[in-house]
Formats: sequence, C-alpha cells, structure tokens
Amino acid sequence: MLIAMPSMNTPAFAQAVIYVCAHTADGAMGIVVNRPLASPSFEDILEQLEVVPRPPVRRIELFRGGPVDAARGFVLHTADWTGDNSLLVDDGVALTASLDVLKAIAEGCGPKSGLLALGYAGWGPGQLDQELQENAWLHVPAQLDLIFDPDHETKWRRAMAVLKIDPLLLSGTAGHA
Repeated sequence: MLIAMPSMNTPAFAQAVIYVCAHTADGAMGIVVNRPLASPSFEDILEQLEVVPRPPVRRIELFRGGPVDAARGFVLHTADWTGDNSLLVDDGVALTASLDVLKAIAEGCGPKSGLLALGYAGWGPGQLDQELQENAWLHVPAQLDLIFDPDHETKWRRAMAVLKIDPLLLSGTAGHA
C-alpha cells in the first residue's frame, strides 16, 4: 500500500492510501481506499447497469478510486470469492471489473468485504519508482483490516501508524546519500 506523504498537495492524492494492484516495468495501477463517494449510491449503479435484485440484499461502498478513467468501475474485494474475470492480486485480495461480482453482492453472496471504486490511480513506466525515490509516497505491506475498514477519516493516519510514524514530524524535503 502507498501512503501519500504530508507534502503531497495534488488534490487527487493528498492524504491518500492506495492499494497497489499491479507494479511492473510497464507501469503501476492502484485503487485509492480512503475516498468514499456520497453519490452515486450502490443502488444507482445497479440500476444503471440493470443488475437485479433491487433493492440489493447487500451493499458495498463506492469510492473515488483515482483520477484515471473515472467512469470505469472496479471492485476491490477479499479473495474468498472470485469470478472468471477476477485478478488475484495477492493471497487475500482480488480485483474484479465485471458485473458478476456486483450481481453476487446484490444477491447477498460474493466476497466477504469489498469496495466499488470508480476510476483508478495509474502510473506510466518508471513513474511510480521515480515518485518513490522523490519521497512522494511511503509504502507498507497491505493489511485487509485497513483496506476494508469503514473508518475512512482516520485511515491515512492509521496507515502512517503502521510504520510508527507521526505525520506531523515528517519533513517535506529529504536527501539522498
């Protein structure tokens, strides 16, 4: 997971916590996990996509997953459920961009935990590596309880606490030896 440094002032990423789904020589992709959306609602999305049942038996929260392709939806979820189009990111987390996961959730099945992200955070080849070298991000091992925890207001600070860092004590500049 990436944690935005306190000096990050880009609106899409200020105090962001991002679950990295892919990081290769071709670039990187992740989902911001602490930017919930008030609208549209899960029900609105299901109606747009003509997914039944309405109202759904279960709901998941919607998030602004990042500034790239904001009209596209991704369900980041626990790997206890996967469909044909799911990407197993690691042992505990999967990413699905097809309707089957939304149908399963609406029917009361599907993964134990998940979030529906509209858009994603994306980096071109070498871009994330460069930003890491420039100290724009801290990184921590992913933690399911942090990814899917509904307390979004404190998620950034709690992610910092995993590293035992008080963000108020961090400097906006850094050097390299």
